[in-house]
Amino acid sequence: MCSNQPPDSEKPKGELGKRIQKLQGLAKALHCPTRWDIIDIIGTGTAKTKEIKNELKERGYDITQSGLYYHLSELRGSGIIEVDEFLEEGKGAPEKVWKLSKKKIEIELVLGE
Repeated sequence: MCSNQPPDSEKPKGELGKRIQKLQGLAKALHCPTRWDIIDIIGTGTAKTKEIKNELKERGYDITQSGLYYHLSELRGSGIIEVDEFLEEGKGAPEKVWKLSKKKIEIELVLGE
């Protein structure tokens, strides 16, 4: 966290404010190594929630279902991943199949030419 932030009345507004918020959301979503592994597991295809959990366990993570959903929610909220489809398998809630929303993130520091 930046300790030298301007007061709310002086924070950037308009297009610059929106760009800063978007970058902050991406930084928050990508700061955690677990989330990078989730991105790697999904890769260029798709992965079911259960497959992601199993692969994380194989990689040495001791993650609960709720912990996994927290990470998936953070990645989804930042626009990095999205639900590709829902699979109906037996009783209970349908399982989510995830895919990357973006494969590349570009940062434009200055607007214009």
